[in-house]
Amino acid sequence: MSQKMLKFVSLEKQMPTKRNASARREDFNEIYEEFAPDKAVEQASRCSQCGIPFCQVHCPVQNNIPDWLNLTANGRLEEAYELSQSTNSLPEICGRICPQDRLCEGSCVIEKGFQSVTIGAVEKYITDTAWEKGWVKPNAPSHELNQSVAIIGAGPGGMAAADQLRKKGYQVHVYDRYDRVGGLLVYGIPGFKLEKEVVERRAKLLADGGVTFHLNFEIGKDATLEELRAKHEAVVVATGVYKARDISLPGSGQKGIVPALDYLTASNRKGLGDTVPAFESGELNAEGKNVVVIGGGDTAMDCVRTAIRQGAKSVKCLYRRDRKNMPGSLRETTNAEEEGVEFIWLSAPKAFHGDGEVTAVRAIEMHLGIADSTGRQVPVELEGSEFDIECDLAIKALGFDPEDIPTLFDQPELKVSRWGTIEADPLSKMTNLDGVFAIGDIVRGASLVVWAIRDGRDAAASIHQYLQKAAKLAQAS
Repeated sequence: MSQKMLKFVSLEKQMPTKRNASARREDFNEIYEEFAPDKAVEQASRCSQCGIPFCQVHCPVQNNIPDWLNLTANGRLEEAYELSQSTNSLPEICGRICPQDRLCEGSCVIEKGFQSVTIGAVEKYITDTAWEKGWVKPNAPSHELNQSVAIIGAGPGGMAAADQLRKKGYQVHVYDRYDRVGGLLVYGIPGFKLEKEVVERRAKLLADGGVTFHLNFEIGKDATLEELRAKHEAVVVATGVYKARDISLPGSGQKGIVPALDYLTASNRKGLGDTVPAFESGELNAEGKNVVVIGGGDTAMDCVRTAIRQGAKSVKCLYRRDRKNMPGSLRETTNAEEEGVEFIWLSAPKAFHGDGEVTAVRAIEMHLGIADSTGRQVPVELEGSEFDIECDLAIKALGFDPEDIPTLFDQPELKVSRWGTIEADPLSKMTNLDGVFAIGDIVRGASLVVWAIRDGRDAAASIHQYLQKAAKLAQAS
């Protein structure tokens, strides 16, 4: 098969056609068209089939990327899908939202001079084609097991764990406080990056395969963690982190200063057809407003691009470092600039002006000083460089922290880290409570969807070992 590969020397890197910026400002549809089959084959054939596949090494779920690129280039698409889904429970989602420029594509050995292989778009093409062709089937375990597992949280980590546990034949029950499956995939990530039908389709597949979802079910209100432990043989905590980091500045208590997740959730709910009073009232609606988003991560990019689509008068992103040092995807930054977002680099907020309602953000210019223990240069204020930015809606996109875990689960003995996240064994994912496992952001802190998927799959494998051992001990006694 190798004769069809190594085309990077004669073929340039190409992404699927991207919709014109003026057109995509008008809706929340995904911005990339599907790859034409011949183009997907061409781009897959650019892979160099290197001896040490750094793309795979730097993929959190260890996708067999060179192998499924080779199969795609050789027209063996169903095999490519089978290989892709063998390591990833949500490949069509990762193909859309993973920051490939920082992970697999950013690690491609042909990056310099020839540009990397277009990995993410090919992954999306493979799985979307598999759905169209009917190759994606619900789980059908060869035998059913009596043991049951509770999963708290129906986000990507919980979905991945449910998928793997159900394949083994366990009775899987997923509990989530929201009314839809998907967590931040549905409520936090805008449709222009991930259309909600993609998540709904995967959720239905899990349900058709025997996973039971208990929605509008809140731990601490509808049941305690201890009650779930008594009902199920194992419990997985996959709740994520939702508590917004705040910013304590003069004037920060005024109207018009809102957390990023509240803003994005309102927009997504509106897009799903829900009644959203805070959107209708304008409290969480950017239409006609001068919007300032504070932060430089992927959540900030989601906010600025959402505000553009809502018809904001102006949209500015205020970030204390420069473009090179921002944590968000550079691809997303480029998309935002194309759509009309203005980035104010090396600037940080100092105060909010207004008389009960915000009217401006007082900011100060920064410069990057010496590096700290993490290796990142520390932003330092430039004295006397303050300036004002007109603002009717300020969105705080400064990251997320966990809630008070022991109080939330009514388990004071549950160990938490100094960052407030749940402590879990890095290999087994088990907490200090027997049979209770924890995965994703509730352990790592705010991180990538693909890491939650990896944790969910790893936890499922550990739970299988744990429950098999428990079953053998029960038989022996």
